[in-house]
Amino acid sequence: MSVTAPILPQPAARNLCTDCGLSRMKIAKSCGQACQFIQPDYPTLETQVHGRTRGGGDEQFFGPFKSMHRAALKQPEPGAQWTGLTTKLAETLLKNGQVEAVLCVGPDPDDRWKPQPILVTSPEGMQNARGMRMGYAPVLALLETAAEKGFKRIAMIGIPCQVYALRAIEEKLGFDRIYVIGTPCSDNTTTANFHEFLARLSDRPDTINYLEFRADYHVELRFDDGTRKDIPFLKLPLSDLPGDFFPVTCRTCVDYTNVLADITVGYMAGQGDQWLVVRNDRGQEMLDALGDLVRLDPLGSSGKRNGPVKGFMENTKRASGGLPLRKMPDFMRGFMGWLMPKIGPKGLEFARARVEMKAIETVLHLRREHAARMKNMVPDHVWSLVAPYGLAPSDDERCEDHQPPK
Repeated sequence: MSVTAPILPQPAARNLCTDCGLSRMKIAKSCGQACQFIQPDYPTLETQVHGRTRGGGDEQFFGPFKSMHRAALKQPEPGAQWTGLTTKLAETLLKNGQVEAVLCVGPDPDDRWKPQPILVTSPEGMQNARGMRMGYAPVLALLETAAEKGFKRIAMIGIPCQVYALRAIEEKLGFDRIYVIGTPCSDNTTTANFHEFLARLSDRPDTINYLEFRADYHVELRFDDGTRKDIPFLKLPLSDLPGDFFPVTCRTCVDYTNVLADITVGYMAGQGDQWLVVRNDRGQEMLDALGDLVRLDPLGSSGKRNGPVKGFMENTKRASGGLPLRKMPDFMRGFMGWLMPKIGPKGLEFARARVEMKAIETVLHLRREHAARMKNMVPDHVWSLVAPYGLAPSDDERCEDHQPPK
């Protein structure tokens, strides 16, 4: 069973807000300490959640973890994104009685792409959460609904800005146990904007029922009639989108890989499967509960990210400065679309590239649009990611608490 519940209306529009749902709760004043876009404190919350802060190596890119895998359900779930691993983790928690409810999103009754917060209380109800949504969903507001119903053990499937706020307030909530299944998030936009994007990809956008960015440098579309279409990244009409298509929040996000989740399920390092990041004992507990339903394989890594990241940085400098993006000549797009999957970074190297790109995007866009926030919004680990590309903080861009000793 899955249910929707009345949610308090959103307050007046706030600067740098993704409407995670906290501002709709009775403890809305907690936004000042819990919002990722005000003054995030990842070392403290990483220690609270995982028992330690991130170490060196790949933890600088992806946050604390115990293990990482290529993963797929042996029997894919119908109607799911990829094989349905994310919803299967939550479904299994409900089936085993480890939780009484799952907070997540399902489709709006009038628009399959629009996310609607739902509270799922039965394993079968997780079917309503399968598939991708695009837009803003105040999922955290359902925390109060769950508490009012007397639930003590819950799970949440959330994107990074939602998970950060949850971790900042979870000790105030009174639940006995919270499991967090995180998905990486790159760029969100309004559902209306997303429909405009679909219309640029196909002459029959209303029949598209599946869209996925894949690690082989293609976007996959599926249609109601069963047909499919693969579009190389380089042929996407991204440079034609209006400048405000992606909000400033998404262009300045410092947590692409959802480092405060117990387990993260994404695509970037999966090379055709999903990328599973087990972050702590609770995440391992969730994975173990799947038993032989899931296939796990080692992650691969090949190619070099330096060139693509530098190219991205140059285009982002133009975009953050208000200049048009450099467009590749049409006659080159087909060739490069064929070439990039063969020579571009793959597996973990692809994931490292995307994380570095997001870090670069954060610094460049925040400098232009909210320079006064740099010292509070950009954590130290982001500066370490952009340093190899010649980006460094000025004296007034780093919080005094984070200044290296002189």
